[in-house]
Amino acid sequence: MPEKTVATTSGKQAATATGREKTRDQERYIQPPVDIYEKPEGLVLLADLPGVGPGDLNVRLEDNILTIQAKAQHAITAEPIYREFELFNFFRQFELSDQVDQGKITARLNHGVLTLELPKAEKAKPRQITVQVEKAAA
Repeated sequence: MPEKTVATTSGKQAATATGREKTRDQERYIQPPVDIYEKPEGLVLLADLPGVGPGDLNVRLEDNILTIQAKAQHAITAEPIYREFELFNFFRQFELSDQVDQGKITARLNHGVLTLELPKAEKAKPRQITVQVEKAAA
């Protein structure tokens, strides 16, 4: 499953030379770490998305490209007086082959870990072919 290369913005935009204040931060994206396992029935992809809730996650499949996009949120809504922990947006894409049954992909989010199950297409699954023996005519 080849990964797609995606351009991301980096860093916070500095004030301009004229001293104007920036009005908002650029959104920053990082690639979530993933593990991919192969099982007889298909692939399992685990993506680490800390701070992401179900309403902040978008998993999309279009033109054989699987896209994971998510926004992490702080659980506390108060204004921080000191902060060392920065939350990021997540973005990652994978190109799927025709060996994945794209209509049967499932996704679960559990405590910030996204589990995608990508079953193999029937034509890609190994199968045993039964050989029938014909009896010779007497």
